[in-house]
Amino acid sequence: MKRALVVVYTQTGQLSAIAERLIEPLVAEPGIALRVAQLQPRAAFPFPWPFFRFLDAFPESALMRPGEIAPLELPADESYDLVILFYQVWFLAPSQPVAAFLLGDEGPRLLRNKPVVTVVACRNMWMMAHDRVRARLAEIGARHLDNVVLTDRAPTLATLLTTPLWLLTGRRQPVPWLPAAGVAEDDIRRSIRFGRALRDALLDDREQGTAPLLSGLGAVQARPELLVSERAGSRSFRVWGTLLHWAGRPGAWQRLPLLALYLVFLVAIILTVVPVSLALQAFLRPFLRRHLDAVKASYEQPSGSGLERLAHYDF
Repeated sequence: MKRALVVVYTQTGQLSAIAERLIEPLVAEPGIALRVAQLQPRAAFPFPWPFFRFLDAFPESALMRPGEIAPLELPADESYDLVILFYQVWFLAPSQPVAAFLLGDEGPRLLRNKPVVTVVACRNMWMMAHDRVRARLAEIGARHLDNVVLTDRAPTLATLLTTPLWLLTGRRQPVPWLPAAGVAEDDIRRSIRFGRALRDALLDDREQGTAPLLSGLGAVQARPELLVSERAGSRSFRVWGTLLHWAGRPGAWQRLPLLALYLVFLVAIILTVVPVSLALQAFLRPFLRRHLDAVKASYEQPSGSGLERLAHYDF
């Protein structure tokens, strides 16, 4: 009997829907015992977000100084052959509950020396968060075998409106002339292919090796042109996050003036730096092709963007 653990935190419900679809083959397999652990923050995050509560979550998210989570209700003596970690991206970092899991005592205990598959669902900027999760898994001593990334396929500039509107209103398409926010339903439906491949890998003992289990399934499509914006955003987030963290604890009134100033800065960056960066990179792309290809290949590891096994599992 193989044992697998699924760790997930969802706010909008989208990540739970992805997790449920992906693990269907594991649930149905009698040779695999599966446990699902839902991360629960001590102080729950609301959905939809009140506007300033959303901004107020920024400093601790960007700095990876999360609030506490409740202990997972798992048998203390149970060990797992595979752990699947599902996470969202908050302010270019893993969501606070996932960060708390990775940085606390329970996460390292469960993940140390274990093969781990990460599954990311986000708008489109995930590479900085991936770097931080990947580094933390290495510190813990986990074996990071695979990474799956599901993103919003709408144009980047459109998602800068649709994603915040979803988070603040609770509706994926509050404005009819804008695309619906989030991962497309077809991408969620097709995520079952990863569960089928993981089922077969577990039954064949391939999780005990070092090779990825999800290669050839189109697990990751990296967009290196977004990396410049991610890096600039990550640096500014850390500076502003530090200032806001020093100003007071989450919810403190002393943060409000700085949050308002940060909002002006953020809007200015979105309206200027992001489109200029994308336009400049589009112009220079023929000259940067080798560099961009190298960045793309790096961030698509370990699972890759190849499709050679797709016909066997995507049906």
